[in-house]
Amino acid sequence: MRSEPGRAEQRGTMVNCCGLLTSQKEPVPLKSVEVELEVRDHVATVVSTLNYENKEDKPLEAVFVFPLPGDAAVCHFSAKIGQTHIVAEVKEKQEAREQYDDALSSGQQAFLLEESEQSPDIFSLSVGSLPPGESASIRLEYVIELAVQADEGLRFCLPAVLNPRYQPQGSGGCEGGNVQVTSVPASLVPYSLSFSARVSSPRPVSKVESSCPLEPLQYRNTEQTQATVKLAAGHKFDRDVELLIYYKDAHQPTAVVEAGQTSSQPGTLMGDPVVMLSLYPEFPQAVMSSVASCGEFVFLLDRSGSMSGGKIKSARDTLLLLLKSVPLGCYFNIYSFGSRYEHIFPNSVEYNQQTMEEALKKVDEMEADLGGTEILKPLKHIYSQPCIPNQPRQLFVFTDGEVGNTKEVINLVKKNSGSHRCFSFGIGEGASSALINGLAKEGGGHAQFITGTDRMQPKVMQSLRFALQPAVVDISVTWDLPKGVSVTALSPPITALFQGQRSLVYAQLTGQSSEASEGCVTVKYSLAGHPSQNQLHFSLTPAEDTGLTVHRLAARTLIRSLEMEEREREGPEDGGVKKKVVDLSVQSGVSSAFTAFIAVNKDNSEAIQGPLVRKNVPTPMMMACSMPLRGQRSCGAPVMSTDPNLIQAYSISSNAHAKCRKRIKKGGASLNVFSNMKKKLVASTKPQKMFLKSPVPQSMSLSSERDESEECDDDDSGLPKQPPRDPLLQLVSLQKASGCWVLDPDLAAALGKTSEEVEKPKPASVNQDVWATILALIWLHGFKMDAQEEWELLAMKAVSWLRAQKASCVKESVEAGNALLGCSVQKDALGI
Repeated sequence: MRSEPGRAEQRGTMVNCCGLLTSQKEPVPLKSVEVELEVRDHVATVVSTLNYENKEDKPLEAVFVFPLPGDAAVCHFSAKIGQTHIVAEVKEKQEAREQYDDALSSGQQAFLLEESEQSPDIFSLSVGSLPPGESASIRLEYVIELAVQADEGLRFCLPAVLNPRYQPQGSGGCEGGNVQVTSVPASLVPYSLSFSARVSSPRPVSKVESSCPLEPLQYRNTEQTQATVKLAAGHKFDRDVELLIYYKDAHQPTAVVEAGQTSSQPGTLMGDPVVMLSLYPEFPQAVMSSVASCGEFVFLLDRSGSMSGGKIKSARDTLLLLLKSVPLGCYFNIYSFGSRYEHIFPNSVEYNQQTMEEALKKVDEMEADLGGTEILKPLKHIYSQPCIPNQPRQLFVFTDGEVGNTKEVINLVKKNSGSHRCFSFGIGEGASSALINGLAKEGGGHAQFITGTDRMQPKVMQSLRFALQPAVVDISVTWDLPKGVSVTALSPPITALFQGQRSLVYAQLTGQSSEASEGCVTVKYSLAGHPSQNQLHFSLTPAEDTGLTVHRLAARTLIRSLEMEEREREGPEDGGVKKKVVDLSVQSGVSSAFTAFIAVNKDNSEAIQGPLVRKNVPTPMMMACSMPLRGQRSCGAPVMSTDPNLIQAYSISSNAHAKCRKRIKKGGASLNVFSNMKKKLVASTKPQKMFLKSPVPQSMSLSSERDESEECDDDDSGLPKQPPRDPLLQLVSLQKASGCWVLDPDLAAALGKTSEEVEKPKPASVNQDVWATILALIWLHGFKMDAQEEWELLAMKAVSWLRAQKASCVKESVEAGNALLGCSVQKDALGI
């Protein structure tokens, strides 16, 4: 039976157009969300409590679609109604859906939690048959590995913003498995959030940082190995909650053994002990300072509508730094995508002055004007290009991660993981952690997230440095166990680790030994030709009742591997792999794409009467300030507003800005031309169909919106004004592909001097380009040390060029340059 016609069909499709809901017009049954985080070294357990109340005069079904970290393992789901406590079971997904529908049609209270089949970081929670005036408390628990950032901090993210996911046409993503998304601006979210965290580690906790305001960190012991922190009151859901946790001595490898569940059969995953091995190699400074001089660098930039404003401007600046930092002798190409994709060169080209200039000219014209977010097609094209001999392919992907076919994209990257490394960058609030982390994990690279006040450039340049450095390779894990004990690997083998990467390896220990109570694991690897070895001892009789965090993470790892295997299958399904996933999910209590949590209140003897009212609980989204031109597709799934007052708050679209920028560059569009363009745009947009865009990071949106608007402001001459360029980027833009600078008026202006002031103090015997390059290096070291990560690689290229010139009077030139620029930079500090 079904509680209403078409309920299952309705659940099977993501509805892309959703009306705005407000707490004044329509009561929202979700009242508050309480989150408790328990961090133990490199892993965490998260408990979310969602409090519901039905203020309607009829029974209620509340449906809440919300994000979770893409690699989370949901392991507990329960509900409390009055004094009744119901614990959910994991069942095959279709069976769980039918049981939920049958319960509702019989007047029983029921609860259903399921993962989207298209993206593992979106879940749907259905609270069914909540009687009038009744309250319910839903408890959701998941475990997760914490990713290591480039600065050695562990990153935990509680996703709050769920941007509508763009579903490419013809991708098959709408044929079941997607869920209905209802979003409102963050300021209209009618429920509150409280968040607290407890951190413990064998190593001292040095600090905890966040993109959101926190209360002061409180240490719970004198060794500072335990600490607590809370989110400051008044969090407005305008961003994801991000914590960065820093430990001392973070690079020591560890092996942790967790006892099996006493109620499970020995020989099963949950019944046997599981060991978790943590590998986080430390790179010596000598390796850090070495840079490869070969490689094919492919940059893939999202130019969909949701990248407009500050995001695309920051991406352009980042590509400038990247193109100046690539070593001579490498190859490169730049792709950009939206509903279609473009490339600057038909194939990757050798990096030289001509190709660099051609690419930068195209980059400067890039806008977020390519429509939707179809990343699969350009990836397929890139992988179809033959690799260049002796030039390892390095792929850099920049996106705000709002796609509906996440699993399909990740599967493609994994299929091609043997031919390249993939570095991914999630831009803005609500970027899909499943997509960003999945691209890097399956592509053997590194993931970075740019949110809040983060600048894109330093994080991207860190990843470029990783790509240019040797990786840890030839990794082997050897187990030495007493007689009677065997080991089963649960994790796929590790092929490489980069600077700043950490890997967790899981293995199941089966059997018992009467001879010894200790096992040993030996980890060997090679870094820059130097072998390394670590030997770790661990107990075979671990303490009982440790919460099963390690077991659940191990089960999640195995489940994800099997799901990937199922997606890779060609031809008709035999159901064998899917059955393995379902069996493992049910046994471990960990969610999967093929299972769901179902709870039915069978203690309620009286059927709930009356027609069932369905309410979609909105998730927060941030309002930005652009709208697409007529006929243009907006950023993925648009959200419609009927409030005419909102219209006045939005500026012209990025497409109009693009046209304006191009006209300025061709000789200057007059104020009248631009004003007419703006009037036509506003007149063509009907108030009742206003598109709201996806969020941009705060630090980007404020400054960048100002920059974009200033580009077309008029001055007394009637010509548009260009905003002043960042001095660092101004200097960087003048560097040649070889690494040198040229002594000309543009360089003088970038240094804040006249041509005469720059040329006069040059030692007579010093070449002009050598003098110019020394001045640029002094300026960088003297005035921009706070941004060293952004320019360090291009400065290394400049130093290499200087050394190749074997110039005389270098010390004299440095002294003269310091006197000119008012600096005191030592020759040794410059590296020359």
